Amino acid sequence: MATGPKTIAVLGTLDSKGEEHAYVAGLIAEAGFPTLLIDVGSGGPPTVMPDVTREEVAAAGCVDLAPMLKRKDRGECVTAMSKAAPKLVAKLAEEGKIHGIISLGGGGGTAIATAAMRGLPVGFPKVMVSTLASGNTAHYLGTKDVTMIPSIVDVSGLNQISKVIFQRAAGAICGMANVDAKQDAEDRPLIAASMFGNTTECVDAARGILEDAGYEVLIFHATGAGGRTMETLIADSLISAVLDVTTTEWADELCGGTLSAGATRLDAAGKTGIPAIIAPGCLDMANFGARETVPGQFDGRNFYVHNPQVTLMRTTPEECARLGKILAEKANAYTGPVSVLLPTRAISIISAEGQPFHDPVADKALFDAIKANLSPDLELIEMDLEINAPEFSEACARTLLKHLDRT
Repeated sequence: MATGPKTIAVLGTLDSKGEEHAYVAGLIAEAGFPTLLIDVGSGGPPTVMPDVTREEVAAAGCVDLAPMLKRKDRGECVTAMSKAAPKLVAKLAEEGKIHGIISLGGGGGTAIATAAMRGLPVGFPKVMVSTLASGNTAHYLGTKDVTMIPSIVDVSGLNQISKVIFQRAAGAICGMANVDAKQDAEDRPLIAASMFGNTTECVDAARGILEDAGYEVLIFHATGAGGRTMETLIADSLISAVLDVTTTEWADELCGGTLSAGATRLDAAGKTGIPAIIAPGCLDMANFGARETVPGQFDGRNFYVHNPQVTLMRTTPEECARLGKILAEKANAYTGPVSVLLPTRAISIISAEGQPFHDPVADKALFDAIKANLSPDLELIEMDLEINAPEFSEACARTLLKHLDRT
């Protein structure tokens, strides 16, 4: 447990919800925690005195707030504050001036506050009481551990319902901040690994070798959110190396599938310089929903119904050539040790000979594009094996361990 009080940031639109935030700040103070009241409002003047003004928040993000306030364009102001607030709170956290953050809000307040929370590291205490907490919150959470609490009633004044919710929320952030998250002495360095059902055998076998060597392996399901989360943890310097065997999310990014992790997938390891293994696992498939939901533009393509909710589409030679070029260019940008491993017999279970996605022409286009565009300075290992062959798994693990031994 913490040995002394931690400062809690209470961030909100203090023009419209000053009373509510002041109430929460008072509860936190009663619990023995200093508070830092931060105003991100853009309407009238704040109804309570902030410790950090909206102008100071805007300045932290290099935003000229005055002309926006004159235009009274709420959408413009919310967007600007959503860009500035993350920079301010990240700086405060880095300097050790805040140790937790809480906010209350409707649509605009939730957008601004959760943007600020997404700018903080995983593990930093974050609580958002929101009118929107009962719906789809994915775009508010991003890849961070924001605790969202439904406000039940609107965040508009204090009443016997809202007071109870606010009291519980204040208790939650105090409890979170009062716990010092510590690594156990036996905690091992972390390796991130990307996995799909079609590469499970490969990753499981490689994980065993890596764990025997003294590492802990975190597995991320390559479903878009999984890849984004993995990239975030790598960017936050929590990961020592990456076994990126399953790069399938790039097929969805290219083809418009449902499991894209965005155009920055594969970037974080390159920028942080950690050792990495890259393989084209499951680039033979893009993911869609139920068969009847697949866009008509793909009529005539090779489909495989994985289950009633998931339909896989085989990537074409042309798409594979583009994917190979992307993979190579991503690897070329890495600043740390990286090797690219190619399992030339199959890049997934269903691309093996006799399986529904077996397409030697498309696979050749993928491999040729990787080889043509990969820097000659990078290690390329071709193996006449399927991706789930034990020998391929071992090669991935041993090559990554070799890189780790040299760092």
